[in-house]
Amino acid sequence: MNATLVLIIIASYFAILLLISHFVSKNTSENSFYTGDRKSPWQVVAFGMIGAVLSGVTFVSIPGMVSNNYFYYLQFVFGNIVGYVFITYVLLPIYYDLKLVSIYTYLKSRFGVKTYKTGSLFFLISQSFGASLRLLLAAKILQYAVFDAFGIPFFITVIIILVLIWLYTHKSGIKTIVWTDTLQTFFLLLAVIVSIYVVKSSLNLNFSETITSITHHKYFKIFNWDFNSGSNFFKQFISGVLIAIAMVGLDQNMMQKTLTCKNKKEAQRNVLTFSLVLALVQFLFLGLGVMLYMYAEEFNIPLQVENGRFINTDNLFPMLSLNYFGIVAAISFILGITAASFSSADSALTALTTSFTHDFLDIQHKNSKQKKQLKNAVLFGFSVVVFSIIMLFSSSKGDVISTIFKVAGYTYGPLLGLYMLGIFTKIKIKDAAVPIICVAMPIVTYLLNYYFIRWFQFDFGFMNIFVNALLTILCLLIFKDRK
Repeated sequence: MNATLVLIIIASYFAILLLISHFVSKNTSENSFYTGDRKSPWQVVAFGMIGAVLSGVTFVSIPGMVSNNYFYYLQFVFGNIVGYVFITYVLLPIYYDLKLVSIYTYLKSRFGVKTYKTGSLFFLISQSFGASLRLLLAAKILQYAVFDAFGIPFFITVIIILVLIWLYTHKSGIKTIVWTDTLQTFFLLLAVIVSIYVVKSSLNLNFSETITSITHHKYFKIFNWDFNSGSNFFKQFISGVLIAIAMVGLDQNMMQKTLTCKNKKEAQRNVLTFSLVLALVQFLFLGLGVMLYMYAEEFNIPLQVENGRFINTDNLFPMLSLNYFGIVAAISFILGITAASFSSADSALTALTTSFTHDFLDIQHKNSKQKKQLKNAVLFGFSVVVFSIIMLFSSSKGDVISTIFKVAGYTYGPLLGLYMLGIFTKIKIKDAAVPIICVAMPIVTYLLNYYFIRWFQFDFGFMNIFVNALLTILCLLIFKDRK
């Protein structure tokens, strides 16, 4: 595909984002960056959150992973739905009743200042790595599709993306993102639908034959009952519940958008609607994955295999879209991956800025000029952090989505433990012991998983978040306040 054409497409897309930002930024208050003035229509928030959760990682990783992991990811998705119900009826009422901007303020009122700071810090670490890995994948694809042709180094590509994001978010933050995410979700879904249509037509299949081909394919295995496997149903389902609670309900990025809804009832409608539509979309991505491998097999397209497993599976969708599917599919793919890269990174940078300025800089007690200076400085600082992490992992291979969820298990586990203990008990804990416990337990979890694999061939898989949270709760109970 012509690199100049791709560049024009990306520039046009960015111009639309700037136009949206311009109109949304009118009549903003000093809190618009953080709360969106709590006037967002819940339907808009729900649709936009689909793109934010999917991101560029889901966009290319889920279709590619079916060759090695079949449809086992659906077990995780089923667990997600249960987790979203918990968020709807347990967490959202707490956040709205306390009128929170940073959701980690809850930990301050429940346990103390050190617990509050520790919870926020774990989010900052988790979100920095998660956002960086998501953006890394999208940047690699844009580098391959566009910037290599112009001789632009990869690090310049990443800087360009971050600068573009800063331009349309720095003024009104989450208020702009709620609306730009709707556009980005639309293009992301459009790319999947166009790709499915192109593959279906190339294989001379009608709609019913396409469904039959997918559901009768050797990769269409949904449930794994092998207890030692990391993809075992119970491990995937339980971890799906817990990771949804942690990575959405305890994540400032996701909750900040939800808290822009007008009231608690509309926020609850947002989460329930978004969760069901998201599950259907993820099934669509898995179905697309089967079709991509069918296409590669039908037209004898060589794929990398090592020790009987496909490798670099994240490259499958971009490679076929840009080189085999034709100009319309290639353009829709570029728009989709561009939308995904902006959608995941812009909200993450806004959430990181919100959490740090409220939880560590006490920005709500500054004057207007100080607020603006601090906000811009912190937003720039986290952009530098994201850039540094991307460059650190720039040579990584494999499906990024598995890496993100494994990292999340270690970083969100302590947060999950703190919130579960806080919500379901009245126990007081020793505030000073919390930072040590929350740092130690992820290390203990990692070592346990390592030795369980080595001694018993038992892999925790995504269940590391359950082990991590449980160990955190047990240690917190040991150090509870005896008064």
